[in-house]
Amino acid sequence: MIQIIESETARLKLRQWRDNDYTDFAELNADPAVMEHFPSTLSKTKSDEIANKIQSLITRRGWGFWAVEEKDTNNFIGFVGLHQPIKELPFSPCVEIGWRLAKQFWGKGYATEAAEASLKIAFERLELDKIYSFTSVGNLRSRAVMERLHMINTNQNFEHPDVPAGNPLREHVLYSLTKDQWKQSLETV
Repeated sequence: MIQIIESETARLKLRQWRDNDYTDFAELNADPAVMEHFPSTLSKTKSDEIANKIQSLITRRGWGFWAVEEKDTNNFIGFVGLHQPIKELPFSPCVEIGWRLAKQFWGKGYATEAAEASLKIAFERLELDKIYSFTSVGNLRSRAVMERLHMINTNQNFEHPDVPAGNPLREHVLYSLTKDQWKQSLETV
């Protein structure tokens, strides 16, 4: 049986998804500000499909895009974690780190805090050698998180296959971080 990895930071819990997370997740996926760098907002049905998939991947692997909860309030705020894309990308196979938080939780350092915990799991528990992160070129908020994580812009932009041709969001930037780079970044803190 697979052991599900969960983690805590000073302010957050990274945990397996619960059924009561789905409503809040659908609300954030329906928010045009949250979904600004995606081709469209998501219906409740599509949001639930994604939550089910994320939950089942964690059950199968023990890790994934964890539900993130504020410890003080027990509020679900979004997801942060690790994912193995199934789409063929120029750098496949790979494991990516990603996040999506409800707008009211932006600007509090939560994405960075939870992503740091995810990197620790990736490099120490899963013993991965490299992690990638990518987003549309104009997503400056997510790019800033990547840079706070000491990820390096590879300067190898690519066209994301899930974004329709001709859509200005199709071009993505690619960041990466090796285990050695991560260890060095910890020593400089």
